Amino acid sequence: MRIHCKVVVIAVCLGVFLLLYFLGGNAADDPPLKEVAEDYYFPTSSGLGHIVASKLTKKPLDELHILQKQPLTDRKEAKVVRGGNAIAKRQRGDMGLGRLSSKRARAEEVMHLAVVACGNRLDETLTMVKSALLFSIKRIKFHIFAEDPLSSQFEKKLSQWARAVSNKFQYSIYPITFSVGNAEEWKKLFKPCAAQRLFLPVILKDVDSLLYVDTDVLFLRPMDDMWSFLKAFNTTQLAAMAPEHEIPKIGWYSRFARHPFYGVTGVNSGVMLMNLTRIRRTLFKCKMCSCYLGCGVHQSLFLLQNSMIPSGLSWEDLLHPLYQKYKNHITWGDQDLLNIIFHYNPESLYTFPCQWNYRPDHCMYGSNCKGAEQEGVSILHGNRGVYHDDKQPAFKVVYDAIHEYPFEDNLFQSLFYPLQTKFLDTVNTLCGRIPQVFLKQVEKTMRTVYEKKVVRHVKPPPK
Repeated sequence: MRIHCKVVVIAVCLGVFLLLYFLGGNAADDPPLKEVAEDYYFPTSSGLGHIVASKLTKKPLDELHILQKQPLTDRKEAKVVRGGNAIAKRQRGDMGLGRLSSKRARAEEVMHLAVVACGNRLDETLTMVKSALLFSIKRIKFHIFAEDPLSSQFEKKLSQWARAVSNKFQYSIYPITFSVGNAEEWKKLFKPCAAQRLFLPVILKDVDSLLYVDTDVLFLRPMDDMWSFLKAFNTTQLAAMAPEHEIPKIGWYSRFARHPFYGVTGVNSGVMLMNLTRIRRTLFKCKMCSCYLGCGVHQSLFLLQNSMIPSGLSWEDLLHPLYQKYKNHITWGDQDLLNIIFHYNPESLYTFPCQWNYRPDHCMYGSNCKGAEQEGVSILHGNRGVYHDDKQPAFKVVYDAIHEYPFEDNLFQSLFYPLQTKFLDTVNTLCGRIPQVFLKQVEKTMRTVYEKKVVRHVKPPPK
């Protein structure tokens, strides 16, 4: 009996050993997964649409890996896709750490954008904000200065966007305020509330740098690219604007201005990049005013004269006497005052090319912005009300396309392709006859955004 039990035990052990041997051997002999697929496909990111699949050029696997981007809310794992087969997985914990680092990095790179809205500018302002969010990479903090009736409307509209793009922006809404002079007089200067931009360095004391734009501005490429001009400033420059015109003989300032202006054609303040810290610290030369001994700026007791003030005036102290001197000679309000300031302080201004503030003047008298012809329009400025009438259909087509685009839709299908189609109706107009000027940068920007959100190129591991 004992011998019989020993035989049974030996047989069972031998059977287990043989089973483990064959299982291990079969697993070791399995052929490796195929490393090169015939074609590669990747699903689209939710923010860029719902195209079923996009085909990539065939490349060796060590040159291209495709990381499927999924919404953070329901992503449990990230998959490396090879020929449509998931062959590797990264656990949620690793991805969570990566997202945390990414959020911290973005938090350190917030761009600041200011806009002033009064009257019936709600939709126009929201369309500008949408254009900035569509293409920009870094987070944006919007500083919206608005009349009381508009403030609650901005709150309501922007809160509806929060779920779709909340990780891309923050905003603050401010009342219209003027720190010096007569508030009602400032408010009526040129357009309602436009003079508010002059007081941004005084109001936003905690903001280092800022991009101001008019409500009728549209971004056709990332705001990040405009923001990078801050790095191009030399040690004396503290603001940047584009020339008012490219050709002096047809420019407004060179023909009609009754006051000093910057350079040969003046500058347009619809897009103005500012280093607010430098503005607050600088004393500006002033050739038209000095104060009686013992008087204060708020007393408005100034002696108008033709001699330059040796020590200069701070930005806030300069604004009211400047306005008092030239208020009967200026046409374009706050823009004229900025031209006068930088006429006497030219070393403080950086000028960027016309494609960064492209207006009807650049095409309605014939194309005269070479930068836009070569690179496409970067920022579209629809002044003269061209977004809302039929005088320049090319501008209106771009505005309508962005205004009607829903955030969750595909950029190419719901924005770029309709834009192309509608542009065909404008080719016989003054500005529409050069459609590539309007479409080139839009297409380039969309492709760049698409690639960054959907496809990640990974270097092969070192051998």
